[in-house]
Amino acid sequence: MKKPFKFAALAGLLGMLALAGHAVAEEVSGPLADTSRVVSIGGSITEIIFALGEQSRLVGRDTTSVYPKEAFALPDVGYMRALSPEGVLSINPTAIIAVEGSGPEQAIDLLKKASVPFVFVPENYSATSVSEKIRIVGKALGVEDKANKLAEKVDADLAAVQAETKDIKTRKRVLFVLSVQGGKIMAAGTQTAANGIIKLAGAENAVGGFTGYKALSDESILIANPDVILVMNRGDNHATAETELLANKAVAATPAGANKAIIRMDGQYLLGFGPRTASAVHDLSKSFYGDKAIQ
Repeated sequence: MKKPFKFAALAGLLGMLALAGHAVAEEVSGPLADTSRVVSIGGSITEIIFALGEQSRLVGRDTTSVYPKEAFALPDVGYMRALSPEGVLSINPTAIIAVEGSGPEQAIDLLKKASVPFVFVPENYSATSVSEKIRIVGKALGVEDKANKLAEKVDADLAAVQAETKDIKTRKRVLFVLSVQGGKIMAAGTQTAANGIIKLAGAENAVGGFTGYKALSDESILIANPDVILVMNRGDNHATAETELLANKAVAATPAGANKAIIRMDGQYLLGFGPRTASAVHDLSKSFYGDKAIQ
């Protein structure tokens, strides 16, 4: 088996290519010239490609691409925010389709210098973002008709599941906990996938005063006063345990803690914003409000 290139050696090679006048790839906003060997970065991108029936084009995927199970047969090029250029280049891709936020920037620059065309797919965690991603991926792969049909179905399904909670008067206050580190609760604010899915499921993010993820003080948790705590299963040994959450005195003092109202869902299913999002929203709404609200 060939040993992978060392990063320094690869960087040196790319430097020589640049000095020799080797072309630098540009970001592509339309169809890719060659889709015979595509690397998919981002779990939702991989799901979309499989949902379009275009998985035969894939030669690699990132660590977050865990669905469908057939994706595991593809080489893993690393975590989407910590990509290894040598790992990507070792499988000779003709193009990369990556969700917004993939990186780091230095890795992307090196891959561009190696003339690997990129399609970056925007992510905004809204009801329309899934269909937008589907259309962009479909256009990149040259299968716009298939993408339009899938996008229309996703839009219709999302509209239907959002309608399930339209008559709910008292919305659940939900605290999404990413992790518990040293007893500190790391929670999701706005501009996150967690915030987006909570809103789509007809509930309110209990902590909307900051963007991204932040460690909460005990006072902040008490002020948030969540009815429900939402956590994700990550498919590894780092899932947040209920005992850790309830051991936090501030959490235990909230309605969610007192009632042990902790909902756990698969991370990619819950936060992926891919073709399964409508199903995830339905399941989450049902967990929040029960069968009386969700028909």
